[in-house]
Amino acid sequence: MRYLYILLLLLVVSCKPKFTAQEIIDKSIDYAKLNEIENATISFNFRKNNYKATRKNGTFELVRVIQNDSTKIQDILSNDSFKRFVNDRLVELTEKDKNRYSNSVNSVHYFSVLPLGLNDKAVQKKLLESVVIKGKEYYKVRITFTEEGGGEDFDDVFIYWFAKDNFQLDYVAYKYHTNGGGVRFRDVKQEKIVDGIRFVDYNNYKPLDTDIDFYAIDSLYEEGSLKKLSEIVLEDIHVSVF
Repeated sequence: MRYLYILLLLLVVSCKPKFTAQEIIDKSIDYAKLNEIENATISFNFRKNNYKATRKNGTFELVRVIQNDSTKIQDILSNDSFKRFVNDRLVELTEKDKNRYSNSVNSVHYFSVLPLGLNDKAVQKKLLESVVIKGKEYYKVRITFTEEGGGEDFDDVFIYWFAKDNFQLDYVAYKYHTNGGGVRFRDVKQEKIVDGIRFVDYNNYKPLDTDIDFYAIDSLYEEGSLKKLSEIVLEDIHVSVF
């Protein structure tokens, strides 16, 4: 009887994950050296627009500049407000437009420094069953958000795949509900090391079939059942640490 108890105890211990979801995310942030940008300014170009993020002691200012022939649009999202300037003049916006523009700005900045944002207060983390993708083992972490502090898209669901050998983030998937909803999957196109900090360009995919099991999207990726839509490429990245 005692032998059976010890055997069951060993089985339970052996099945227990080596790391929690929180530990995996923290190690991935450390691996990418992203803690260094918590007090820094980052600038980059994405799809002909310029982006600049300034973070300092928990405050942030996320900027997008759209420059046309005769018009300069500057969107500024901070901890407590969103403002749009057209040719340096402040523009009055409806709440709907404020939400739309601020979400657009925040999305680009959010993906540019993943997985740093996964430690925000509204984030809820859950470790799923590990998987193998292209012969490599990955931790699989689900991210959801609380309604309070989770933003307009708090009901979106994300999955992140972290390599078991070094905790680097290699794959991202998300299920969103705005504009009719949908599913996206991203793999790393190229990594760029700037001042020791890891930034990543992605290939962006969607499922061939809309009726899928979101949590099995990594299997669909390996089967070739995803269609490439676009590339997420950051250009001319500069980092200035305070």
